[in-house]
Amino acid sequence: MLKEAIYHRPKDNFAYAYDEKTLHIRLRTKKNDVESVQLIYGDPYEWADGRWQMNHSPMKKSGSDELFDYWFISIVPPHRRLRYGFELTAGDERIIYTEKGFYREAPDDDTAYYFCFPFLNKIDVFQAPEWVKDTVWYQIFPERFANGNESLNPEGTLPWGSEDPTPISFFGGDFEGIIQHIDHLVELGINGIYLTPIFKAPSNHKYDTIDYFEIDPQFGDKQTFKRLVDLCHEKGIRVMLDAVFNHCGYYFPPFQDVLKNGENSKYKDWFHIRKFPIRTKPRPNYDTFAFTELMPKLNTENPEVKQYLLDVATYWIREFDIDGWRLDVANEVDHQFWREFRQAVKAVKPDVYILGEIWHDSMPWLRGDQFDAVMNYPFTNGALRFFAKNEVRASQFANIITNVLHSYPINVNEVSFNLLGSHDTPRMLTVCEGNKQKAKLLFLFQLSFTGTPCIYYGDEIGMTGGQDPGCRKCMIWDEKQQDRNLFEHVQKLILLRKTYRSFGSHGELKFIETNDDTNHLVYTKTYGDETILFIINNSEREINVTLPFSFKGKRLTNLWTNEQFAAEADELNAKLPPYGFLIYRVEQWQ
Repeated sequence: MLKEAIYHRPKDNFAYAYDEKTLHIRLRTKKNDVESVQLIYGDPYEWADGRWQMNHSPMKKSGSDELFDYWFISIVPPHRRLRYGFELTAGDERIIYTEKGFYREAPDDDTAYYFCFPFLNKIDVFQAPEWVKDTVWYQIFPERFANGNESLNPEGTLPWGSEDPTPISFFGGDFEGIIQHIDHLVELGINGIYLTPIFKAPSNHKYDTIDYFEIDPQFGDKQTFKRLVDLCHEKGIRVMLDAVFNHCGYYFPPFQDVLKNGENSKYKDWFHIRKFPIRTKPRPNYDTFAFTELMPKLNTENPEVKQYLLDVATYWIREFDIDGWRLDVANEVDHQFWREFRQAVKAVKPDVYILGEIWHDSMPWLRGDQFDAVMNYPFTNGALRFFAKNEVRASQFANIITNVLHSYPINVNEVSFNLLGSHDTPRMLTVCEGNKQKAKLLFLFQLSFTGTPCIYYGDEIGMTGGQDPGCRKCMIWDEKQQDRNLFEHVQKLILLRKTYRSFGSHGELKFIETNDDTNHLVYTKTYGDETILFIINNSEREINVTLPFSFKGKRLTNLWTNEQFAAEADELNAKLPPYGFLIYRVEQWQ
C-alpha cells in the first residue's frame, strides 16, 4: 500500500457531525490500492483490564476520482465522543493508520495514538434550512425579465428586446413584470427565485449600490416589492435577494463624503484608502472590486460599517419576510463579519438561507458558523466540460463529480447551489453550440444531482447569449419564439424531482459505469428503499448498453414514459438514441 496517499484529518469534510447524534468519517487512499478498510473506534473512557475497548466496523468505498479512492462510514457514538483509527487491507498486507502514524497492530494501551472527535456539541453541527433541499431556484435579472410598468422606465429605455444588450442599456424590467409572469414560474415548477440586486444604483445590474435601504425606482417601490414577496409565498415560492457587502457604488453617500472631504471625512475608515487625495486613474489608490473605480471596497472590520450592513441584512428579512441572502464576492469579506452576519440574520429568521458567491474550494466558509452553501461552480464547470464542450470523456467526468461530492460534508452537499449558467457566464445553450439535446442532458444531470438546482431565466425556453452582456438579453415572452419542448422537458424533470425523494438532494449518487468509447454514463440515486437508475448517452451515435448488474426479480418503471416491466433475465440491455437517456425506478417484485 502506498502510505503517502493515505489521508485523513478529524475535521471538515473528513470527519464531521451529520446531525446531533451521527458522525460521518471518510478516509482517502490511492486509487485501486486498498481492498478493504475497517474503522477501529471506541469511547475514549471505555477501558477494561488496562486495555482500551475498541470496536471494528467495515467502511464502504463511496467513490473514486482520478487519483484516489474514498471510504465512508456513518456512526452513532453512544456518548457523542470518539477515538478512532483505520485498519487497511490489501492482499496479505494489513496496516493500522492512526493520528500518530502506521502500525502493524492496533495500539490498545493509550488512546492518544488515535484520531479524536472530542464531543458532538449540538451548536457545532452544520445546519442549513431543510426546505432548501426540495427547492428548485430560478435566477432573475430584474432589468431583463419583464417590463410591467412603463411609467418607471429610466431615461433612454429601449423597446423590450429590440436589440442586443450593452453594458449600459436599459429595457425597463421591474417588479410588476415579475408579478405579471409569476404563472410561468408556477407552471415550470419553480419554488424559489433569486433576484440579482434590487437596491438603488445607477447601473442596469445594480451591483454598484447607492442606498441599501431603498428599492431602485426603476423596479418599483417597497409596497410593490412586498406585494411580490407575498404573491411568491402564496404560490409556494421562496425569495432570495442579492447582498453586495464587499463593495458599494461610487455614488454611495459615505464615499462621496470622502471624495469631498478627504482625510477630514468621518467616513474615511469605511473604506480601504491607501493615500489622499483620492484618485481613480490609471488605477484607483483605494481598494475596489477588481480595479473598478466605481466599486470601492467596504471596510467590514470597521464597527460602523459592520453595524450598517447587519442592519441592512436584518431589515429586509424583518420588514419583507425574504427567505435568503446571496452574498456577492463573499470570499473577499473577512470571516468574522460573516460569522456575525449569520448570527444576526438567523436571530430574526432561523431558516433563512445564506448563499455565498465563491468559485473555488469553500470549506473555510462551510463549517456551520458562516454560510449554508456556496454557488457550486466546480459542479458547473464539470457538467459543461462533459455535456456541452466535449472536453472530457465519461470516466473523467465521473472523477470530477466524485471529487466535488467528496470536497464537502454530505449535509453541505445536500443544500449546495447547483447552477449551469448565470448573469456572469455565457448561457448554457450557447456553450452547447445550440445543441438542444445536449442542453436536455445538462438539465437532466443538474436536476437529478445532490443539492438545490438553479435555472437561469430563459434557459428553460432555449435563450442564447455569450459572456456578459450577451447573457443578459430580455426574456422572450412570445410563446411562438420559445422552445416549448425544452420547457416541457425541464418541467417534467422538476416534477420527477418533487415526486421521488431519491431523485434530488435526498438521494445518494453512485456511478455504476462510465464508458469512454461510447461516452455513456450509468448512475443510481438511492434513498432508503427507493433506487432510481439513470443511463445517459452523451454522444451523437446510437448505442446499446448492457447494464453491469442483474435486475432479475426486479420491477422497472420508466419514469419518462411510465412503462413498467419485470426483469426475468440476468442481463438487461438498453438501446439509446444519440444524446438519449433512460430513467428507471427499480423495485423488488418477487
